[in-house]
Formats: sequence, C-alpha cells, structure tokens
Amino acid sequence: MKNKFLFIESETRPWGSFYVINDQPEYKIKRIEVNPGSRLSYQYHNGRAETWVIIEGKAKVTINDKTENYSTGETVIIPRKAKHRIENITTENLIFIEIQTGDYFDEDDIIRLEDDYNRLI
Repeated sequence: MKNKFLFIESETRPWGSFYVINDQPEYKIKRIEVNPGSRLSYQYHNGRAETWVIIEGKAKVTINDKTENYSTGETVIIPRKAKHRIENITTENLIFIEIQTGDYFDEDDIIRLEDDYNRLI
C-alpha cells in the first residue's frame, strides 16, 4: 500500500501527475510524479524560480541546454526564466518536491519550447 499524503489540488498530465501541497502568496509547493520514461516539456517561467528535491528515483535534468543526472536526496535550483526540463530515466516513478518562489504561480506561466505531447502554444 502506498503512503497517503495531504494535498489541496491535483492534476493529471500526459507525463504523470502533480499535487499542490501548499499554495501561498509568496510560494507554492507541489509533489510531482513522472511516469517511467516520460518527461516534462522544455520550458521556462517569467514569474517564478523553482527548487526541486528528488525524493524517489533518478532524473535527467536539463537547464539552459546543460544536462545532468540527479537521484534521491539531491536538489536542483532553477532560476526564473531558465529553460528547464526533467525526465524520468528509470522504470519506476520519479517523485520530486517542487518549491516555487516568485510573484506568479499559475499554470499559464509555463512557456513551452519543446513538448512531447504537442502542447506548444
């Protein structure tokens, strides 16, 4: 049985799902689960920076065209307007906590540059 956790909002995406744990005017915290072999779009944000803490699995992270691998317990810092992407490189779910800081946290601040699911707008 999986551990249960509290969340205030959730959404399913083609690559997995996310759960909003806390949403305040100064920050937002999400738990993000990426399916095996899936990746998020290559994107950036005008209104926020992000910090990711890998809590389960291994990831390939690209920031401004530089790629590195991360695993459980490691932290990724993504400055505001930095192009970034995370990919699950294992056969198990990748889970990370995303801490957003800045002045705008809505989903419409995702500017997609590349997307495996044809969501470029």
